Amino acid sequence: MEVIHKIGRRKTAVARVYLSNGKGKITVNNKDFKSYFTTATLQYKVNQPLALTDNEGNFDIKVNVFGGGVTGQAEAVRLALSRAMCELNEENRSVLKPEGLLTRDPRMVERKKFGQKKARKKFQFSKR
Repeated sequence: MEVIHKIGRRKTAVARVYLSNGKGKITVNNKDFKSYFTTATLQYKVNQPLALTDNEGNFDIKVNVFGGGVTGQAEAVRLALSRAMCELNEENRSVLKPEGLLTRDPRMVERKKFGQKKARKKFQFSKR
């Protein structure tokens, strides 16, 4: 099997996933994924597509991720892994799609407007 390369995005985080045959080693930015994503919630998010498709321990996964915060990065990795699982076997799509793992989350930070403190917060108004 050749290396499968997929991209996942969330907010401003971009994750590039390289999937190859192996023993289940996941490296994120040249670190073990458990030391990169320290909380159990983030580790669960990264493992979710592998667990749902029964592919834990079958592939070595190398991830390059940048931008955003750790949660956005974990969700970007999850989307990229889900896309890779679908390319690997088309039947995985029917498992991942109902869970919402193949949908790119479009929510982004609203921009700051001029004449205001933040996107929605205004400067204090004084009537007199």
